[in-house]
Amino acid sequence: MRAVVTGQVGMDKKPYLDEVRKFAGQQGEHIEMYNIGDQMYAEARDVRAGRILDLPISRLQTLRRAAFKDVITDSRNHENSVINTHATFRWRHGLFSAFDFDQMELLAPDLFICLVDNIEVVHHRLHAEHDIDATLKDCMVWREEEILATELLSQAIRGSKFYIVSRGRHAETVRTFFRLVCRPDMRKVYPSFPMSHVVDMPDVLAEIDAFRAELADHFITFDPGDVDEKLLLDRAIEQAKQGNVDSWLDVTPHSFGGSKAGTEPLRVRVREVIDIAGDIDGQIYMRDFKLIDQSDMIISYVPELPGAGGKDIPGLSSGVERELQHAFEHAKDVYVVWKPKKAPSPFITETSTKIFTSTDDALTHFEEAGMFGEKNLFGH
Repeated sequence: MRAVVTGQVGMDKKPYLDEVRKFAGQQGEHIEMYNIGDQMYAEARDVRAGRILDLPISRLQTLRRAAFKDVITDSRNHENSVINTHATFRWRHGLFSAFDFDQMELLAPDLFICLVDNIEVVHHRLHAEHDIDATLKDCMVWREEEILATELLSQAIRGSKFYIVSRGRHAETVRTFFRLVCRPDMRKVYPSFPMSHVVDMPDVLAEIDAFRAELADHFITFDPGDVDEKLLLDRAIEQAKQGNVDSWLDVTPHSFGGSKAGTEPLRVRVREVIDIAGDIDGQIYMRDFKLIDQSDMIISYVPELPGAGGKDIPGLSSGVERELQHAFEHAKDVYVVWKPKKAPSPFITETSTKIFTSTDDALTHFEEAGMFGEKNLFGH
């Protein structure tokens, strides 16, 4: 399997992909990694680290073509290879492409994977590694452009598939990436569950996290919770309501391994987050539907929540309802783990392939139906 991996500058893809390569080795697989940026720097020994994008576009293109020429030749010698590059750059030159179509055709990738991460973490890494002044808004726009350009490139390369993968807060996303490259026949699942309105319910969150972990053990999962900018926006809105729009939010990034952003708290200005409120909501809407589209099925967990007057109610958020409807309308298999005592409405029963009363019941059904792939745990 040959995979091209894209992502905006500030994603810091190399440490993440190193973890993918190490994990593959633990599973008895080898993935050959090609970092186009490193190969371009090797050709341009006169350019200081972090400054290659400041070169004239003509020289950038020459360096890139030389790097890709070597990769096209060498990658034919490996069963599994990952090419780490970009689809676009938004830099001092403005917006410009980071690939040559004729070389992509020769490379003939099977997969295009666009990595995404929380925008405040991307913003922090970008400024830690480069001498540039970019706002959160700039980073949001760039991410959208990178996703779109990668998807269009995949559509133009016959036989290739496109996926969005969250680098995210969970080390398990490394396993997702590995499986896309080395276990592509495993079933792909979108786990659906309430998010923002259960953040202050630790018992419910524990239920949901257990559900997510079980699915990740047995399927390729595209988890919407791996990018959680809505929580950042909710915090910013609360501060703005209190008149603290010019204050700062302390954020502990959940990114995986090796980043210069690390796990040290970083600070984000409330006003900047408020400025991208529409972008956050719009991109969540777009991205989650795309994650459903690239999955074989959706599995939704609906917990029981405490209601007014001690009366428990179904934890069925508007987002979960919309996700279930979208999956049904796009001919996906729709499974629901329904925990409430109150029976589900016809809008659930009439659009579901099957409804279960517990995660264990659902997993038993999937196992008996032969849907499980291998169970790979880190270090095993």
